[in-house]
Amino acid sequence: MKLIIDTDPGVDDAMALLMALASPELEILGLTTVFGNATTETTTANALTILEAAGRADIPVAVGATKPIASNYLGPVPQVHGANGLGGMTPTTPATSPIDEPAADFIHRTVTANPGQVTIVALGPLTNLAVAFDHYPDVCELVRQVVVMGGNALVPGNATPTAEANINNDPEAADLVFGAGWPVTMVGLDVTHQINLTGDAIDRITAPDTAPAGLLRSALPAYRSFFEQTNHIDGIYLHDPATIAYLLQPDAFTTQAWPLRVETESFSRGKTWPNLGDTDEAAPAAWQHRPLIDVCTGVNATQVAAAVEDRLTRT
Repeated sequence: MKLIIDTDPGVDDAMALLMALASPELEILGLTTVFGNATTETTTANALTILEAAGRADIPVAVGATKPIASNYLGPVPQVHGANGLGGMTPTTPATSPIDEPAADFIHRTVTANPGQVTIVALGPLTNLAVAFDHYPDVCELVRQVVVMGGNALVPGNATPTAEANINNDPEAADLVFGAGWPVTMVGLDVTHQINLTGDAIDRITAPDTAPAGLLRSALPAYRSFFEQTNHIDGIYLHDPATIAYLLQPDAFTTQAWPLRVETESFSRGKTWPNLGDTDEAAPAAWQHRPLIDVCTGVNATQVAAAVEDRLTRT
């Protein structure tokens, strides 16, 4: 499966990227970076650092949006991902550089060269995808599918009581992406808050004497501490890695197909609202003529946690 991974590394982004890099079923054609867990400048440096740790500096990295399409960037979240987005690990200067091509252009050029073959995996705010669609509307017909880590259909948010963090960072972009017409699967808090990677599993993943394990060994303690103190769990929730697990083991997930809208106003800004009605004609006007989105609503959490551990101990 050919992938473009749109990412804002991010500790769990680092886990997801290393997991994908350790999966021979997946061919990563490139990374595109976006603001979110940290600034775009930082997430780009982190993406390059992760690829270098995995011995895959050959994979191109294209720099994307630095702010939302219609609002201000809410800012980094060092309390979750550390001051540099990778858990506060000692910063390194990547030996490689991003390519001289904006993310939206890279996305369109790559899917045009591989029509119907490329899955776009979005691990951060959906700004780059929205810009790509705005500049190149045919991108929807050229991609195989879009798999999004984000949203919360039937459960509370994590950035606010109503909104998941990635969607909350650019609700306008998310509403555009969910309405664009390409095949979209949403792997959101409905399932990721069911999947716990325990402290024992983290210890096993970070034990090997390898560069990827060493990166996670430095990055994960602060991230783990956040979840243990905030959510009172042993270990971490698997947000971005669950999205890679969906690509590898879709049978571990159950989905429901609903049209989605994203709230862009008031106190519920960033909430992904599904229409649970049976027919388009019966839907409220805002949901009419919207494409169906495959929303993950159930998961075999044990199977997914095992898959994540398996792939990350291969690095």
